[in-house]
Amino acid sequence: MSILKIAIQKSGRLNEDSIQILKDCGISINNGNDQLKTTASNFPLEVYFLRNSDIPQYLIDGVVDAAIVGDNLLVEKGQEIQVAEKLGFSKCKVSIAVPKNFAYKTIEDLNGLRIATSYPKTVTDYFTSKNVTIEIHQISGSVEIAPNIGLSDAIVDIVSSGSTLFKNNLKEVEVILKSEAVLAVSPLISIENKSVLDKLQFRIQSVLRSRKSKYILMNVPNDRIATVSKILPVLKSPTVMPLAEEGWSSLHTVIDEEKFWEVIDELKAAGAEGILVCPIEKIVL
Repeated sequence: MSILKIAIQKSGRLNEDSIQILKDCGISINNGNDQLKTTASNFPLEVYFLRNSDIPQYLIDGVVDAAIVGDNLLVEKGQEIQVAEKLGFSKCKVSIAVPKNFAYKTIEDLNGLRIATSYPKTVTDYFTSKNVTIEIHQISGSVEIAPNIGLSDAIVDIVSSGSTLFKNNLKEVEVILKSEAVLAVSPLISIENKSVLDKLQFRIQSVLRSRKSKYILMNVPNDRIATVSKILPVLKSPTVMPLAEEGWSSLHTVIDEEKFWEVIDELKAAGAEGILVCPIEKIVL
């Protein structure tokens, strides 16, 4: 039987989110401390725990068939690698930050200055596109301290909450790109393993749909069912079940959580009562 080899980040937030989505897909893996590789007990999958920066080369060389990585890393090191699915978690930005006392107005203010970063290609491409000349200092970690120790005038790094910048007396001034976790595929994946990947991707898509959706139930007067149904943006027509109280029905459907909050006032105005919102574990289409 073909076994799909998938790489995920060895530690950190992306590691936790990657493990969680595999578990939500019903895949049982033992991710003990300091493991470099583990095998799923109920799915043909081997998980490799790698340094984030090494994953693109493992994909390019075909050492692993797929990976869960930030797409910012593919922009930097693996532009030829195919993205099979955007996963919607571990969102961040690759941004330019300068000391808080830097009187920044436009990108031209950085012309001729020193930029510390772990993403030299991304930075070079960006500043070249802006016709701004800079000097790059490549750093593998703790980029945010570079201005404080006189190594650079500014930095380009990943920004999530911005707390790290704040602690180091820096401010974000430009966003180079926005990133999220993606399912990336090796160009050398075999036909057999591509079939296994398709099965995994199907499960992932079912999980992602459920994360964006909610199951809702509401009580509606029978003469208002048509009106309420037109308001609801649903997968298909809602399920209608009669209540013990004559003239009323329970209406059940699946809805995008964000859209629910857009239409909640309309639903109430149309006569819906006792609206109950429930989480969904999986949605299989």
